[in-house]
Amino acid sequence: MKKFIAMMAALSMVAVMMTGCGGSSSSSAAADGGENSTAAGDTIKIGCLAPLTGEVSSYGIAVANAVQMAVDEINAAGGIGGTPIELITLDEKGDTTEAVNAYNSLVDQGVVAVIGDVTSKPCLAVAEVAAMDNMPMITATGTAADITQAGPNVFRTCFMDPFQGRIMATFAADELGCQKVAVMYDNGSDYSQGLADAFQAQAEEKGMTVTAFESYASGDTDFTTLLNKIIATEPDAIFVPDYYGKVSLILDQARSAGFDGPMLGGDGWDGVLSTLPEDKLSVANNGYFSNHYSATDTDPVVVNFLEGYKELFDIDANAFAALGYDSAYILKNAIEAAGSTDAQAIIDALAATEYDGVTGHITFDENGDPIKSVAITQFVDGTAQLATKITA
Repeated sequence: MKKFIAMMAALSMVAVMMTGCGGSSSSSAAADGGENSTAAGDTIKIGCLAPLTGEVSSYGIAVANAVQMAVDEINAAGGIGGTPIELITLDEKGDTTEAVNAYNSLVDQGVVAVIGDVTSKPCLAVAEVAAMDNMPMITATGTAADITQAGPNVFRTCFMDPFQGRIMATFAADELGCQKVAVMYDNGSDYSQGLADAFQAQAEEKGMTVTAFESYASGDTDFTTLLNKIIATEPDAIFVPDYYGKVSLILDQARSAGFDGPMLGGDGWDGVLSTLPEDKLSVANNGYFSNHYSATDTDPVVVNFLEGYKELFDIDANAFAALGYDSAYILKNAIEAAGSTDAQAIIDALAATEYDGVTGHITFDENGDPIKSVAITQFVDGTAQLATKITA
């Protein structure tokens, strides 16, 4: 069995290095003209940025675990061109300043590429600095539209906020037959606002009436008054683009307020069932959200990943883990195709990506954003099931 250092058991660690060798990074090979091999004892240093502590640590741990899993597999298979990867994972605590400082530390340690960051605000801050360095960067889960606009060196494995907002509006109109929809979002979250705006625009484009477009503060926990106001407009469905902790509260309160229609959301809903007590699981019924993959997909690539992740970490993988895993392999393939650790060569190879992974077939458009399908997940009696896949 592959040797693993579980990230779940190492939250207090500032850095995790996965390598059996010491020595300098292979960035020296790039400086010497992009040679395809390194001297014995060398490694290819790759950085990973993730919030391993703090409010969004569950997301960061999932990504870091999966990247670690992929790197361990790659090294067990001989590394990249016979050279092992040295993975340096730093905890940025979900903070933009910490993220930039951690990125600079990775640069000082000689990484040739970065996987990260995880959430949108720190990711954008890092992308802007990485663009100035022409550092190859791939974020598994940073969904804000501006991230890949930082520079041609920045790529993402996940679809972005406006994309999934549009997809969910299309799903509401074409698959659920909605004619009237309402939106409620967190006005302190770029993620929530981005999805809300895109959903509203696409809903109107599809001929639906947006009966309400209401916001709440990030710290709110009682949504009864707002929900009653929205329900009074008689929407067929309510779109709530927020993260699972807040969503579980809203679902419960919406059902208590008498709304039994479809509740819709984005990939932040992944994990809702884990936050609901068993006697409250039914409040999620008739809930649908866009996701990067479905755990009920029978594709062998998905099945093998889920089984391997569960065996290693004794916890079920989520979409963040799946995206982290795919990101590591996409970067590995790019370095392999580049034939060197030269930054521009890696960037060019990333742009030419053709990869079949856990989250589907992935290519990148001219902005570094993925062209891929979306899995619409439905909650049914305490389970999350694949409802359909939609290709943009």
